Amino acid sequence: MRPRILGAGLVAALVCGMAPALAQKTGGTLRIYHRDNPPSASIHEEATNSTVIPFMSLFNNLVLYDQSKPQNSPDDIVPDLATSWNWSADGKALTFKLREGVKWHDGQPFTAKDVVCTFDLLTGKGEDKLRRNPRQSWYTNVERVTADGELQATIHLRHPQPSLPSLLASGYSPIYPCHVPSAQMRTRPIGTGPFKFAEFKQNEGMKVTRNPDYWKKGHPYLDGIDFTIVPNRATAMLGFVSGRFDMTFPWEVTMPLLKDVKSQSPNAVCQVTSMNNSTNLIVNRDAPPFDNPDLRRALSLAMDRKAFVDILNQGDAQLGGIMQPPTDGIWGMPTEMFASVPGYGPDVAKNRAEARDLMKKAGYGPDKHLPLKVSTRGISLYKDPAVILVDQLKEIWIDAEVEIVDTPQWFPKVARKAYSVGLNTTGNGVDDPDQNFFENFSCKSERNYTGYCNPEIDKMIEQQSAETDKDKRRKLVWEIDRRLLEDNARPIIMWNRAASCVQPYVKGYVPQVNSVYNGFRFEDVWLDK
Repeated sequence: MRPRILGAGLVAALVCGMAPALAQKTGGTLRIYHRDNPPSASIHEEATNSTVIPFMSLFNNLVLYDQSKPQNSPDDIVPDLATSWNWSADGKALTFKLREGVKWHDGQPFTAKDVVCTFDLLTGKGEDKLRRNPRQSWYTNVERVTADGELQATIHLRHPQPSLPSLLASGYSPIYPCHVPSAQMRTRPIGTGPFKFAEFKQNEGMKVTRNPDYWKKGHPYLDGIDFTIVPNRATAMLGFVSGRFDMTFPWEVTMPLLKDVKSQSPNAVCQVTSMNNSTNLIVNRDAPPFDNPDLRRALSLAMDRKAFVDILNQGDAQLGGIMQPPTDGIWGMPTEMFASVPGYGPDVAKNRAEARDLMKKAGYGPDKHLPLKVSTRGISLYKDPAVILVDQLKEIWIDAEVEIVDTPQWFPKVARKAYSVGLNTTGNGVDDPDQNFFENFSCKSERNYTGYCNPEIDKMIEQQSAETDKDKRRKLVWEIDRRLLEDNARPIIMWNRAASCVQPYVKGYVPQVNSVYNGFRFEDVWLDK
């Protein structure tokens, strides 16, 4: 980890991060601006933190990453709806003892059947179906889930999978109620969490209110949280510095904007961290012209990755492979190994010369340019690097223009492969290879937007998943990472870093350095005013 504390300084940030040691105050509503309209309120059906951030607080998981620690680690998984868990001797069954007396927001009791129903949804085995199931690939190894009584459930696996608790600890892994249809969870979700659903107005905002019957006594401290949708980032920042908002949308404060925030609101507490979010290219390899592997390689070779970092982050971002690079991430390749991958080294002129040779081979050149639309999502995290990409592609005779797609249409569009090249960002729900590899690169995954399929890589992914020796698994992960980069499966541009800012009276919020999805339970946040 390498979080940097800015704004009011290290002392203020440590006070914020150490809120549990202080005398917390109850009451008040936390006001957060939201960057765009969530496609729905159903976490299991969406693939964006636009849904997770406002709605994670409605739910509980079986287990959860410790919300007070900035780096998600398998060593810091704590009980949630499960009070304890243990593996079978063969490593193929994980049994959870469940918490007694927990109620859903509508008063119905939580039982082991709800765990079974949730996994029936995720694996597609139940009568009720999810409209979209972006994390079905996380659980392809799940053979079945059984209720062993009212307060015990067991997940049975086809082969050992040490990463399972890590997947279950993600904000993407809430338990859903059996008695509420999945269609209702999109608009009026019901959970067991510290906050209850109050309102979701399209293009306006979301509200959640304190759950007075929450099973964790004394929590939450807040009366509620109001999320106001402000798509224009400059307008949102003005709202924060003027005091309209208590907190920015997490990681929306870029390095240039951070200077403005600090100058206009010097008491704000801002923390710059990584987020396990990469800017990358998705390329439709099944349709001309990028069914030609030479053109896919040319795209990757054309990029000056350091220029993206310098322009967008004023040098404060990381270059790395498929897994988040160290030290913020725990699985990424060593720097020297990454730099040795062809096309990812620092010699941009050499890379572009090779790219132009490939373009000539495909019939393009100074007198015949390739026209192209670069599709991207209509938020700044996507749009800003898309503009740089379009400019860099001119170096290899590609005349590109940016096509802006609104958030509700973005994920369906790329899932249909209704694009040629997309400037994408990929936020990993868990800093674990199983999540990233299975979800984004396995042949059968719903979220494998590029259609990349390599049966040999699939076998290697399965092999690392079942490996119980951490050192052996890490070496396998590095080899898979290298192979995916060489195959141009999803060319990585950079790993993003940005700031999250709160007013000085906001206590107990801890930004996480290797996930944009797992730190929004908000039950420990309180207002010191």
